[in-house]
Amino acid sequence: MSMLYTFSARTLGGEMVGLDRYRDKVLLIVNTASECGFTPQYAGLQQLHERFAGRGFEVLGFPCNQFGKQEPGDAAQIGSFCEKNFGVTFPMFEKIDVKGPDAHPLYRYLTNEAPGLFGTKAIKWNFTKFLVDRRGEVVKRYAPKTTPQEIVGDIEGLL
Repeated sequence: MSMLYTFSARTLGGEMVGLDRYRDKVLLIVNTASECGFTPQYAGLQQLHERFAGRGFEVLGFPCNQFGKQEPGDAAQIGSFCEKNFGVTFPMFEKIDVKGPDAHPLYRYLTNEAPGLFGTKAIKWNFTKFLVDRRGEVVKRYAPKTTPQEIVGDIEGLL
């Protein structure tokens, strides 16, 4: 069993969810923010969700306020913003740290499995993306500037 499935996180609605809920699915795990230059990527992430959900694909969004304080809202504000502005229906989790001593264990795992450029493990900015295969293995890490549309081929290859 992949380590990925041992982690859990709280949704914006307050429900504790084990990632084993997503076993046998291809996942795109993204740290998000509502006031970032990359925030319009929510639209592309939602398009991926709609296009591939029926084939066993999920986007998982993890809001983070560690980069330029670009996610200042609480869970209700984040959820409302995402739904109203981008029609987000994919799972969104509570705000977490993705780097540093208080980094969520999931993100410690992801960054260890897929270090960034030059082997740097730390997340550098919002909208860093991790693609996970159906076995729960981290396949690839994408920089914030990589758009959801640019990942379509990699997703299709895993589905």
